Amino acid sequence: MSAAPAHPFPVSDHCDGRRFFNPRRQDYRGWGAVLKWRMTSRATPWPQRVELAPPPPLPPAPTGDGVAATWIGHATFLLQTRHGALLTDPVYSERAGPFGLAGPRRVHAPGVDFAALPRIAYVLLSHDHYDHCDLATLRRLARAHNPLLIAPLGHATLARRAGLRVVELDWWQTHELAPGMSVTATPARHWSNRIRGARNSRLWCGFAVRAGGRVVQFVGDTGYDDTMFREIRARLGPPDLALVPIGAYEPRWFMSAYHCNPAEAVQIHRELGARQSVAMHWGTWQLTDEGREEPPRALAEARVAAGLPAEAFRVLAPGESVAVL
Repeated sequence: MSAAPAHPFPVSDHCDGRRFFNPRRQDYRGWGAVLKWRMTSRATPWPQRVELAPPPPLPPAPTGDGVAATWIGHATFLLQTRHGALLTDPVYSERAGPFGLAGPRRVHAPGVDFAALPRIAYVLLSHDHYDHCDLATLRRLARAHNPLLIAPLGHATLARRAGLRVVELDWWQTHELAPGMSVTATPARHWSNRIRGARNSRLWCGFAVRAGGRVVQFVGDTGYDDTMFREIRARLGPPDLALVPIGAYEPRWFMSAYHCNPAEAVQIHRELGARQSVAMHWGTWQLTDEGREEPPRALAEARVAAGLPAEAFRVLAPGESVAVL
């Protein structure tokens, strides 16, 4: 039996060959910090259930250049293009946690029923945390749609467990999905771990989806970084639409390393040079201490402070869509 390679991954500014890390600063939060947070937490209670208004019908896939983006909830978006439909970080389970038995319960249903999804050709998976990587949902997609999974380095084992084909990408690598449609893995400031396996043994990322002449930047799960998003713009150009996280950010002493707050989300929007942004990563599971409605309220305040019009950085209801044409 051959020995495992000493360096299964390329050595880079974010990988030592076996483990991944954030460039320039590590911002490590160990179990002591987790315990301190849990013992001092003053979390604002969330409602147990939020009933949604009936969502509007899904828009048709664009017939020319363009992308229709529908927010399903948290970091799950349906992106429809003339080259095929894709999902980002799909989670349809009731709980965000191991085996569907632990972790927070969702407070609202997915904005698009699973049975109402169009044919899904591709799935983009940003990292392995349970609120983004749900094996039960990935298995449902494998059975119903057999999509190709695009994920950062280290996710092949999870993909095989879900029954999916997978293409792994390092930061800045590009994969052509179809003629005229490609996806590039972009940097994010985060971490990775599941109940099994070593911490940071899988990479995390965002994705830039290029469909015809339009670009959608799925920022992924990230803390703010004062160079990262400017570099994405410099390398790939300003996106027509950015999907930017605004939630799971309190308390700041603990969460700032991994999750941007709404004011930082506005800064990311500006540094990317996005024509329009849409908020994500809020309102579905209570992961941190802020109230459910606080991220949209704080986003509106930050948007006004930055002199941005309301349509520049929108908050959608689950099931609501925007189109970039």
